[in-house]
Amino acid sequence: MLTAAEIARMPRPELRALLHAGHPLRPEDVAGAAYRGVSLGLPRLVERLTWTTFQKAFVRDEADGGVRGWNVRVEQQGVEATSVAKVRKGVPWTFGHFRVVDGRGVAPEECAQGILLDYGAFASAADPMGRTRDPVVAVHAGSAELLLGWSYLQIGGVRIGTPSFFTLEREGDVSYVPAPG
Repeated sequence: MLTAAEIARMPRPELRALLHAGHPLRPEDVAGAAYRGVSLGLPRLVERLTWTTFQKAFVRDEADGGVRGWNVRVEQQGVEATSVAKVRKGVPWTFGHFRVVDGRGVAPEECAQGILLDYGAFASAADPMGRTRDPVVAVHAGSAELLLGWSYLQIGGVRIGTPSFFTLEREGDVSYVPAPG
């Protein structure tokens, strides 16, 4: 079985092929889980200015029964380390809240079998993060333990691809739930 470490060594064309060959995933498959994320395919300069590892957390939204999520800034301890959340004002530092939806009909056709993380659901019109969309698929059939995603920008009716891929490897259950947005 393919591992996150093996995926991290793949060049972008292989990452794209793996995303297109990904397996079905539903929003409820990730609800309640926290995933260690590793950015792949970014230019080295961008990695140095931002981060390589992060955490994504997913929960069922009590308000509407759907699934929502957010990113957590983590200590940069290497791609194999367990996520350690950075703390801000006494709680984990969260950002980039998103709605998790079924990818069919909303994600690019080649990866619509998965889920779509829609950052526009909670962002203000002025927040550039609100244009970000992440289609995510399961790497192994029938398992939500290892996921592969890709980021693009949705500007009006135009989809602008980015070089950013990422793996998500399940770490455990969500331990902190911030308010949406």
